[in-house]
Amino acid sequence: MDIKAQINKIVEEVSKNPNIKEQFEKEPVKTIEKVLGIDLPDDVVMKIVDGVKAKLATDNVSKAADAIKGIFK
Repeated sequence: MDIKAQINKIVEEVSKNPNIKEQFEKEPVKTIEKVLGIDLPDDVVMKIVDGVKAKLATDNVSKAADAIKGIFK
């Protein structure tokens, strides 16, 4: 299983769907398994949860930095 591809898929779903984002914040494991449509072993799903959280945090920091750059133009 390509964990990186699964992380990207979840991040895309969370980013474009506020309901999925809300579900992910409350129950990340269930949300990931629902979006992917498969039941994953705990160690795999936790790697995906951690990866999604990290990618979302990175994306948010990037957006904030872009907004700040816009202020100084």
